[in-house]
Amino acid sequence: MMDGGVFRKGCKEDSVLKRALKLLVVASIAVGMASAAENPFIGGWKLNSSMSRMPDEMKVESKGGNTYSFDFGGGAETIVTDGTDQAGIRGTMLSVKPDGSDTWIVERKKDGRLLLKATWKLSKDGNTLTDFYREFGPDGSTVSMDYVYQRSGGGSGFAADWQSIKETMNSPYVLQVKAYQGDGLSFIFTTEQKTRNLKLDGKDYPKEGPNANPGSSFSSRRVDEHTLEMTDKAGGKVIDTREIRVSPDGKTLTMTVHASGRSEPDVLVFDRE
Repeated sequence: MMDGGVFRKGCKEDSVLKRALKLLVVASIAVGMASAAENPFIGGWKLNSSMSRMPDEMKVESKGGNTYSFDFGGGAETIVTDGTDQAGIRGTMLSVKPDGSDTWIVERKKDGRLLLKATWKLSKDGNTLTDFYREFGPDGSTVSMDYVYQRSGGGSGFAADWQSIKETMNSPYVLQVKAYQGDGLSFIFTTEQKTRNLKLDGKDYPKEGPNANPGSSFSSRRVDEHTLEMTDKAGGKVIDTREIRVSPDGKTLTMTVHASGRSEPDVLVFDRE
C-alpha cells in the first residue's frame, strides 16, 4: 500500500495504499502510436485483486511496558500504545489502542483529519496477524484492503517482523487510459480522481501536485508494442522501476513494480472492462 492516490502498505500505516497500490497510483504511461485504435493500452481497466500481489512488511518492536516502535516502511515511530494521538512521521499523529489481548486499533491523523484506521487481530498461536485496513480520502471516499501477515524471526504478541502472505483489495479500482497529445497517454485513476499524463520520450519530468516531493521525477520509454517501462527517481536516485505490459490478446494489463531495497515486486493485474 503506496504519489497519485492509493498508498502502499509498506508505508501503508504511514499513509495505503503504504506503497497499495502507492505504487499503483503513481503510474502514468505514454506510447507513440499512429492512432488510438492501434494502441493496446487505451481503454478501461479494473484491478483483479485475486491475481495481484502487493507484498508488505511492517516491523513492531517492544521497548518495554506498553511502549513500541513501529516501522511501516517510512522510518521508525516510537509511541505508547494507550490510544492517545502521538507525533508520527511526516507531520502526522499516530495512535494504537489495545482492544483485548488479541486486537489493536491503529489510527493515523493529520491536521485533525482521520487518514486511516486499521484493526489488527492476532491468531490464537500468535504466528499470524490479520489487518483490516481502511483509508479515508478528503472527499469522503474509502479504500478498503485486508492483509494477512506471518511472523518472521522472534518476538511475541504484536512484536515481530511481519511479512504479508496475502493482500486483498476490497474496493473497486478502475483505471481509464486515453490518448494524450498524439504521442502520449493519460492514466485516469477514477477511485482517487487523479490523472497523470506522460510522454514516452525517455526524459525525466518533475513530479507535480500537492503530494509531490521536492526533487522527485519520472521517465518512461517504450520497450515494444505491448510493453512500457517507467522509472521513478528522488534526488536523482532510482526509487522504483515498473514494467507495464498488455497481453497479446489485449484483455489483461500487468504492472510489475520493482522498488529499491525490496526483494519482491508488486504485481498488479488489470482486466479490460
